[in-house]
Amino acid sequence: MFTTSIRSLARLACIIGTLFCSTAAFAQENIIRERFREKVVPGEKTISVKKTPFAGLYEVRAGNQIVYTDSKANYLFIGRVIDIESHKDYTQERMEQINVIRFSDLPLEHAIKRVHGKGERVIAVFADPNCGYCKHLEEMLQGVDNLTTYTFPLNILSERSRDISRNVWCSPNRSKAWNAWMVDGVQPPQATNDCVYSDEITRRLAAKYGITGTPVIFFKNGSRITGMPPAEEFAKALSVAR
Repeated sequence: MFTTSIRSLARLACIIGTLFCSTAAFAQENIIRERFREKVVPGEKTISVKKTPFAGLYEVRAGNQIVYTDSKANYLFIGRVIDIESHKDYTQERMEQINVIRFSDLPLEHAIKRVHGKGERVIAVFADPNCGYCKHLEEMLQGVDNLTTYTFPLNILSERSRDISRNVWCSPNRSKAWNAWMVDGVQPPQATNDCVYSDEITRRLAAKYGITGTPVIFFKNGSRITGMPPAEEFAKALSVAR
């Protein structure tokens, strides 16, 4: 009987402790949130605060951007949190988690479509035609079977990028012209003057999804990989994105 009472009191103390910690954490996050609204991003309504596993560091998300602060929001840290031993980029990982999209929302009619094999697996890629990593990605994709790729040319490196994208878009076979340029370095034929090409939709998409560099790969489950992934990482992401 006595032992049962002790256990009950211990459980009650544990519950009270958990509630106290939760309330304290919520209060702390609210302090940071309000201070950011006052000092950093006045009027911003979509601010979320999350304590990180790293000594006293808090993640603050405003829109699709992530920054860091201390427990009292006295200091602002802008940059990435990277594990020195594993080289794991925690900031990039969080960005990819919070920026999951609805794949069905992508205007695929404005992308270059290529099909390998049956094409049952689907990805979308934002790529600049003069981006070296994008070209390495295209080379890797050559060996991936049963894949449909929708490529949105995102011309961010130079005006020359837009010229190449226009020539590819205006080619009789866009898929063949893009592949020839990216993999083999063969210039696409010069577009005729009457061919209408605009990259405005792709630029707006990039802004909407927080894309500032290339390549960026979106999978059918809405997840993304930024940059040129190792083949094993790409294969794993593709296998779970059903």
